[in-house]
Amino acid sequence: MSGTILHLALASEWEQATAEGSYGTSTLGVSIEEEGYLHACEDRAQLDGVAQRYYADVDAPLVVLSISEQALTAAGLTVRRERPAPGADLFPHVYGGPLPVSTVVDVSPFERGVAGV
Repeated sequence: MSGTILHLALASEWEQATAEGSYGTSTLGVSIEEEGYLHACEDRAQLDGVAQRYYADVDAPLVVLSISEQALTAAGLTVRRERPAPGADLFPHVYGGPLPVSTVVDVSPFERGVAGV
């Protein structure tokens, strides 16, 4: 258990989640219910790769959610590190339902890099 994992979110969806008490988006345009889990990243390098691959055409503000693995476990959710494809890096996936907002320990604006990431 690394302690904290990261998730890239649309700021508007996170704002809605804080009002509702839980966050239900797995990845851009797909709910946790549809996907079966929440996509997350181990570190900023993985997060930047996700931003390049899936969010390059998104103009809306993005935020980085820092999620406590200990809080996830306490909430009854499970983190599994899985490869999206053979030979790919392991990524944390959160199983067990929507993400309680209480498991998020920090929210920061996602700053796109020079390369447009």
